[in-house]
Amino acid sequence: MPHKLVIASRESRLAMWQAEHVRAALQQYYPSCDVSILGMTTRGDQILDRTLSKVGGKGLFVKELEVAMSEGRADLAVHSLKDVPMELPEGFTLTAVMEREDPRDALVSAQFASLEEMPAGTVVGTSSLRREAALRSRFPHLVIKPLRGNLDTRLGKLDRGEYGAIILAAAGLKRLGLGDRIRALIAPESSLPAAGQGALGIEIRADRSELAEWLAPLNHLPTLLAVSAERAVSRRLGGSCQVPLAAHARWRDASLQLDAFVALPDGSRQVRAHATGPVATVADAEAIGTAVAGDLLAQGADGVLAALSTDSAAGPA
Repeated sequence: MPHKLVIASRESRLAMWQAEHVRAALQQYYPSCDVSILGMTTRGDQILDRTLSKVGGKGLFVKELEVAMSEGRADLAVHSLKDVPMELPEGFTLTAVMEREDPRDALVSAQFASLEEMPAGTVVGTSSLRREAALRSRFPHLVIKPLRGNLDTRLGKLDRGEYGAIILAAAGLKRLGLGDRIRALIAPESSLPAAGQGALGIEIRADRSELAEWLAPLNHLPTLLAVSAERAVSRRLGGSCQVPLAAHARWRDASLQLDAFVALPDGSRQVRAHATGPVATVADAEAIGTAVAGDLLAQGADGVLAALSTDSAAGPA
């Protein structure tokens, strides 16, 4: 049994809630274990004047935590799974996925109860190219502007009137007891969630096999299988903050229903795919994800990805 474990975590209020959640779970399984949290500030937390797609993507939120594990200052790191790159650096592995919270996007606004009632010119804030593409496709009359910072910072910008509404992950709001800020939950059919949205992932060094065994009870198999299918789509298509890509799996009895899309940020072009099938293992889930990614590519997703790559290489206008 473990005697002492150190969890590396970002220092935002939501990240610390997630780390405390994992600590409580570990102490339930290992009551005599001393579990502590090492709070850290990452590059992703420090750079707030540019979108993630411009400054290096999701890895900016995990690099410092991985360094702490490499140096032996921490044993594990807790992440919002949607922020974890599809390919981890050599020497690290995603060893557990905990039960998922609500994976949907949420509308937060003091003025409007729905996106449909917003007049032309209303400013909507989002940190995600995926959400931006969905919004521009459905509501071309709205003004979409970038929104960075931790959850409290984003809510503060809304409350100061910088935005008419903002779109956030429902999971974070609910975990922090801020569910009353949600004016509307956006159906996946209208705003398909990101791969892994609402789930917590635990990362460790790949050489810590004993740690993987200790953390195994925290795995929630239905969530693990669902997010494995989602991440397989994103991995096949090179999913990152630079790619407006969504992948969302839902259980229908013993079958997994997977929907995905890839789009241009302006919403002018989208490619969608869907698959359903029985899933019992991670390999089954990844096979469905790979099949959906193949369907997207067959429908022209490679052209969308090429256009995104060209725009990225050209740089900002």
